[in-house]
Amino acid sequence: MAAPNYYLIMSNLKRWQTAAEVRAHRKAQAKYQKDPKEVEKRENRNQARYQMERAGKVHKGDNKDVEHKNGNALDNDKSNWRIGSRHHNRSYPRTSRARKLHPND
Repeated sequence: MAAPNYYLIMSNLKRWQTAAEVRAHRKAQAKYQKDPKEVEKRENRNQARYQMERAGKVHKGDNKDVEHKNGNALDNDKSNWRIGSRHHNRSYPRTSRARKLHPND
């Protein structure tokens, strides 16, 4: 395996991060994304998006997400899909002071 490019790692650092922290995070993310359950969830999300594109309900670049109504990506029934904005789907419910409504999520 080739050694990682030092300058690439250093360019991705935040002021408070070390290169070792960035490498550890990348390693953890790679392990998480290989997990069979996460792979299945990703496949289901991609399949839902593809089916909605085929139906003409969403298009590339329209800033829409195909959401799972019950939040379970493993439940890939068509009646469980809805179209929503990316901003809404990828955020958390907020309080009036802009804090997370459910902080443990």
